[in-house]
Amino acid sequence: MNSSTVSHSHNATHVTLRGPYLLFLGEADHDQRAKTAFGLRDWAPGRCMGQLRLPACRVTLGLPEMSPAAAAQAGAGSLVIGVAPKGGQIAENWFPVLREAVAAGLDVISGMHGSLAEVPGLAAAAQARGVRLIDVRRPPANLPTASGRRRSGRRLLTVGTDCALGKKYTALAITRALQERGVAADFRATGQTGIMIAGSGIPLDAVVSDFVAGAAEAISPDAAPDHWDVIEGQGSLFHPAYAGVTLGLLHGAQPDAIVLCHDPAVERIKSLPEFPIPPLEVAARRYLEAGELTNPAIRLVGVSLITQGMDEAKRSRVLADAEQRLGVPAFDPLKTSLQAVVERLLS
Repeated sequence: MNSSTVSHSHNATHVTLRGPYLLFLGEADHDQRAKTAFGLRDWAPGRCMGQLRLPACRVTLGLPEMSPAAAAQAGAGSLVIGVAPKGGQIAENWFPVLREAVAAGLDVISGMHGSLAEVPGLAAAAQARGVRLIDVRRPPANLPTASGRRRSGRRLLTVGTDCALGKKYTALAITRALQERGVAADFRATGQTGIMIAGSGIPLDAVVSDFVAGAAEAISPDAAPDHWDVIEGQGSLFHPAYAGVTLGLLHGAQPDAIVLCHDPAVERIKSLPEFPIPPLEVAARRYLEAGELTNPAIRLVGVSLITQGMDEAKRSRVLADAEQRLGVPAFDPLKTSLQAVVERLLS
């Protein structure tokens, strides 16, 4: 049985998680609320055994329905809180499920801002049962402030017109495409789900604001000249609540290249619909202007679009329109080839 640990170095949170996982979906009412669960299902499918949903849940991963006891009996190692509610707090109506998981002998893994230790009685129960409570959304201590110093190696950052529209998926897909091409490349996680997938990273939205850019520098240190770090984006410059972490990440990452992620079906910030999403041309220009502070050579190399639910004809039209408007390859990381954007990146 693998042990489950969280450790910190000066530049990352490193996690070893005991699988396979039972993914808890709570009462998620749409897929975006369960992005942690979907990310694990799509990028670590071999570690995902089943799902556990509360009666009001309207989302499914297509995995077997299992209770904590049944999952433990089948060999599961951990229950993962697979939802990401606004504010990142652990809901009181989840407490019985978490206690049931501990009683069944499962570790409990959380990417919430709130700590599992704050759940009444859970820490004592976990200690008595010999299982671990693992809070992934905890940055390492003593992070530096940013220096602005240029680092060796190459970097790509995914950025977005809004939150929750494929920045992590795009970064993972580009990393895989580069590796399949024989290019040295690493995915650099900046959010809780990415850290669970990669095994290391820094949850940037949990870092004190003065140190966000420094954390971004630390997560992508000096590397060989032809090595690519593909850095997972966070938030959006156009989101009133989360633009701060986006800008800090952009400055600290010092990307040589960016890929703009966008959902063509959405015209307004999803969580704050009074704020419109700017045209693609405006969004790209503002990211490039902001990024020039720490890398004057920053360039746009692609646009990643969500085209799920479109037929092939509409998908082709939408991708062609984005390519014409921005002058770079457009792709859907789950539906189309990444060859053109990789060629553009390496040119």
